[in-house]
Amino acid sequence: MRPGYALYSHRFAPFSARSAATTAAEIAHLIAGRTSALVAAMFFAVVLAAQAQESVEEAALPAWSEPTLPSSEPAPSTQAAPLPSALESLPSTSAEPLPSSSAPLPSTPAEPLPSSSAPLPSSEEAFPPSSDPWSSSTNYTTAQTSVIGSPAAGGPYGGFSTKNIALGEPASQPRRFYYGLLFTVRGVWDDNIFLTHTHKTSDYYFAIEPQLTLGFGDIQGRSRSYLRLDYMPSGLLFVDHSDEDAFNQLIHLEGGYNSGRLRLSLTQDVVLLESANLNSFVDTTGLWANTDASAPTRMNIFYTRARASYDLTGKVFLQGEFDSPTYFYPNHISDYTISAGLYLYYNWLPKVSVGIGGTFGYNWVDAPTTNQAFEQVNLRLNYEVTAKVGLYASGGVEFRQFDGNRDTYDTPVFEVGLTYYPFDGSTLTLAAGRRIYNSGFEPGQDFANTYVVGRFQQRLFHRLYFGLAGGYENSDYFAAQDNVNAPRNDDYWFIEPSLDVLITRWLSAGVYYLHRQDSSNVDFFSFDDNQVGVRATVRF
Repeated sequence: MRPGYALYSHRFAPFSARSAATTAAEIAHLIAGRTSALVAAMFFAVVLAAQAQESVEEAALPAWSEPTLPSSEPAPSTQAAPLPSALESLPSTSAEPLPSSSAPLPSTPAEPLPSSSAPLPSSEEAFPPSSDPWSSSTNYTTAQTSVIGSPAAGGPYGGFSTKNIALGEPASQPRRFYYGLLFTVRGVWDDNIFLTHTHKTSDYYFAIEPQLTLGFGDIQGRSRSYLRLDYMPSGLLFVDHSDEDAFNQLIHLEGGYNSGRLRLSLTQDVVLLESANLNSFVDTTGLWANTDASAPTRMNIFYTRARASYDLTGKVFLQGEFDSPTYFYPNHISDYTISAGLYLYYNWLPKVSVGIGGTFGYNWVDAPTTNQAFEQVNLRLNYEVTAKVGLYASGGVEFRQFDGNRDTYDTPVFEVGLTYYPFDGSTLTLAAGRRIYNSGFEPGQDFANTYVVGRFQQRLFHRLYFGLAGGYENSDYFAAQDNVNAPRNDDYWFIEPSLDVLITRWLSAGVYYLHRQDSSNVDFFSFDDNQVGVRATVRF
């Protein structure tokens, strides 16, 4: 399965058809171009922030937050009480993801949560950065006690979607400068390290996963200007199959500016994956497998996301959106997308905001898959039901064209997120969605990905935490051009119970069991996998 939104894409010539030197040069050019644009934009935001602080009185600015699911939703600028954050350490598989400015959700109980477990997605996320349930201002690991939480990335393999739902709590005291360092070590037994249908191979592996967070400004509430960097390298060392050793890297850079009526944000995610056992900052245990590949697969993801929101009146605000995800598969089918959207929001009630608008984009895909254009019309809702319940929803229709090949493909698309705090020490997070992705392994095909995922966490005996995560997704493949047969349909699900203990404020330990399974009508892609892991996290 591929995380991310259905958006606009630049074609990569098939990797195998290019010389190594040419390919390296193109990749370097791509990264350099993105990096320079990002640095320029960040510099511009810093300059604006400095000028604003010199010309504007020190006064509390209206609350502003990114959308609850990594979709492109804004949060009303005149929201009453901010809601809490909660998503994935999807990671996320970066999530997104893949997660803008919708009503923040209710805040999490003020007790520390245990451990470096891969709390679920949220998806995406993604994927997906302010006081909403999938925001980067949340601590995304159970037993997290550090000031900074992980960014809202998510999705199957570091992508950016709403699949990553994490549980945690925002930092209690605002600070001008933030820093956080976590060091997690996991020991895991895996009975199917290659995710094969037959002849399963088991092995033990160790995961070493430090995570560094640096921030300046209001990185928690995002009601003022801020800048934030998260970096997590992950080394996987196998006992009997050293040729499967892998080194993964997750990088999240985010900046924002708020002048009161105008709110700007820019994020850049870079995900470099060599294995199937890392999804995102929130999900390090690999809950969402890449079912499109159904095997350990190298891939690189570059995701740029920008939002601009402006208050037209006290009750109406306008939000512009820009997304550019790139999924690069060496020797397989890569794609690049650019999309833009415009949405009008109305603060209908103190706790309810509604929006309507559209998104359009173009998607370049490696041959033999054809390039594609698409348009979406969406309705959005943010609703703080009570102090303990927050709801976000976005739904609409997508119209996709295929550069002269086959007829237009019309399909519903949606994202829904719910966060519920029934009583002290308990949290329930749910997310669901449907999006269209290009297949990296089925020539001339796309697939509609529909998912639902949830996580429950309960504190027991003050320092002991029980967690239960589960999710399901369906990937329904369809032809992206004439004369292509696309019969494949995959049903994937997982369940992960866990138990963690907060030994001291700087040390936690836990154990978890993960079962994941893909049932495909093409037997080659089916698999089932069981993992048993122990973990320990030190916070500095």
